[in-house]
Amino acid sequence: MSVPPPPPAQWHRVLTLLADISLLIGTRSVWTAAASHRPAVAAVISVCYASILACGVLALVVRRARSLARVDLCVLVTGVTLVLCAWVMLHHGSDEALLTTQAARELAAGRPVYGQPWPWLFGHGVALTPTVTGGYDLTYGYPPLAPLLAVPLLWLGHGGAPATAVSTGALLTGTVVLWRMLPAPWRSAATMVCLGFGMLPSYGRLGYPAIVALALLVPVVVRWPRTGEGGRLGAAGLARAACLGAACAAQQLPWFLAPFLLAGIYAVRRGELGGRAAALVVLRFTGAAATVWLLINTYFLVSEPGTWLTGIALPLTQGAVLHGQGVVDVSLYLTNGSDRLDWYSHASLLLLAGLLALFVLFVRRLGPAATVLPWCAFYLATRSQDGYYLMMTPLWLAAAVTAPASAFARAWQPRPRLLSGPGRRPARLAAVALLLAPALAGAVVAATGTPPLRMRVTAARHPTPGTVSRLTLQVTNTAGTALAPHFTLTRGQGMDPYWRIVRGPRTLPAHSTARYELRPPSGRFGLPRPGSRIRLRAFTASPQTLSSADVQGELRRPG
Repeated sequence: MSVPPPPPAQWHRVLTLLADISLLIGTRSVWTAAASHRPAVAAVISVCYASILACGVLALVVRRARSLARVDLCVLVTGVTLVLCAWVMLHHGSDEALLTTQAARELAAGRPVYGQPWPWLFGHGVALTPTVTGGYDLTYGYPPLAPLLAVPLLWLGHGGAPATAVSTGALLTGTVVLWRMLPAPWRSAATMVCLGFGMLPSYGRLGYPAIVALALLVPVVVRWPRTGEGGRLGAAGLARAACLGAACAAQQLPWFLAPFLLAGIYAVRRGELGGRAAALVVLRFTGAAATVWLLINTYFLVSEPGTWLTGIALPLTQGAVLHGQGVVDVSLYLTNGSDRLDWYSHASLLLLAGLLALFVLFVRRLGPAATVLPWCAFYLATRSQDGYYLMMTPLWLAAAVTAPASAFARAWQPRPRLLSGPGRRPARLAAVALLLAPALAGAVVAATGTPPLRMRVTAARHPTPGTVSRLTLQVTNTAGTALAPHFTLTRGQGMDPYWRIVRGPRTLPAHSTARYELRPPSGRFGLPRPGSRIRLRAFTASPQTLSSADVQGELRRPG
């Protein structure tokens, strides 16, 4: 008499159910839009609702692991279908999609891609990236892989549709690859993290090149401690290297992950093979990745070397204004600014270096967190937006499932005499504090800076009770250097476009006071409802400073 197979583990059922539930998030809004414009898409979404309900029942009642694996596959197919339906309804994209598509058009026409401003792409609801110089970043500032992939899709039409198709297609491909590479009981977790919650599909529809990089990093990260096992890269190792090189040619975020992966591969292989063999493995892996990266960039390196180099480094050098959910919020919202904004960038780099050093020193403990540690540095950066964390969360899952602590049990760790041996825990804690202290100190220096400009609204012109068309300020420079301020008014979070200086000096000398008259960029500034916070902000580029003042009382509607 044959013994029936054991039932699926309860945690597997729960994981499948959670993935199934996650597909409901955001689906109703897409269905609502489709019902009035594209009934066929709404009908497909309704079928997906039926699939979600059926999968929810089956996840709890099927008796065999093979049957639950089929439910996992059904959940994946349902998620893919919903993402495609959402893309059909919302595929115009963001500023990043428009820039990527325009870069693809320029590339197809044989024109330069980098260093070319395209101001006509912005406005009319398309976000601008303001810089501390008083201008805006209107050029393409990413590596070239996404435009190269978008060129064959230019037939999709105007707007950012080609770029959103590339990023959405990359997300779906990366999801399927991750689903297939994970052990069977964990596969629904890939569906949940990549397609559920509405997080990553929305970034795909916005056309972010980082989604392309994410998809390419998936095969790099899955079982990454096995790279070079036995001293041979083999086909799998070379494929990982090629994907890492391509990811670095798609967006800049993989640049921050690569050092951690290389350091981890070296440590694991050195523990297995010794120092010389481990170094050879890492060199071959790095060489293969660099070759792929160079091949993708060769055309631009030859045709426009200067602007290409400036362009791919632009997010690191552009001087964009503060934005995000990190420590910069102290200067943005909790205080009136700082005259030491540069220290946020310094602190971020110091934290990245400190975390990498800690990773090398304690790789047996920190190895499983290699895909999470690099993004911690962005919490101190001037651009600390949560997208840097959200878009890479599938890599966290891939490492958690396929790179556990046991994979690093024999990894090599440098052990100075001070840190080795029993009873050295206080010394190790001191090493951690010593390596992280510079970053913390840098963040404190930035956050405790004082705003160099004192600003007071002396007059406001109201063409209607709810708008302002002219603003008069008295501005005092308390700093010891001359400053060239650029002014804006903001409602809530983010930065509104800069106001034009109608009257007043472009550069305000040290310890002097001047009168400024400002005009809104669109001619009128709409006042929010009473009680809302309105912040007058002034940025300067050299040095980078921010001065803010609450002005809702001075701008209140006349009675």
